[in-house]
Amino acid sequence: MVGLFISFSTQAQKIELGATLGGMLCKGDVNPSLNPRFISPGIGGFFRYNVSRSFSLRAGGSIGSFHGEDRFSSDPLQQARNYSYKTNIQELYIDFEYNFLNYKPLPKAKNWTPYIFGGIGLCKFNNDVIRAGGVVTYPLGIGVKYEIKRPWSIGLEFGTRFTRNDYLDGLGDATFGKALTKTTQGNPALSDSYTYTAITLSYTFYKIVCP
Repeated sequence: MVGLFISFSTQAQKIELGATLGGMLCKGDVNPSLNPRFISPGIGGFFRYNVSRSFSLRAGGSIGSFHGEDRFSSDPLQQARNYSYKTNIQELYIDFEYNFLNYKPLPKAKNWTPYIFGGIGLCKFNNDVIRAGGVVTYPLGIGVKYEIKRPWSIGLEFGTRFTRNDYLDGLGDATFGKALTKTTQGNPALSDSYTYTAITLSYTFYKIVCP
């Protein structure tokens, strides 16, 4: 109707709040490769600010654990060492994301995109050997997200947290004191890292403008 027509437009989304649920794995002296046998649960949350359709800034945190056992290794030296561990961990991070496809601010748009991310974080952890805090991490990973029904989106993400610490699995050059042998020591030349694979769920705060 002329004079009474109201036009609504949806601005590009800016703010998202989300949660993550998945599993963690540690890569170190006990688990030199990522073995699904040792996956442990993790949970987290995040705040995402969409700077543009391509770039986002995200801050978040998660808690979880990981574990490992030498007895499941095919390496005879690890079997002889027969070491096992469980580590509890908490982390905070901030990273930048790059979306390969644009999220379109249109009511009936089918929005989805793969993305990559990288940043910096801090973690604290404890196991039977050590309790440590303020450990710097370097998150790097990939993901994909899909807007199932505006304003809700789901996604799948895989990320590795690189560190300069050798005690995430409790096994470093001083774990067994001075009695170091080939069957008791770890590899001090390699630092530990851990991964977090998660399903994500987020809510986008769309702003509706009525001119």
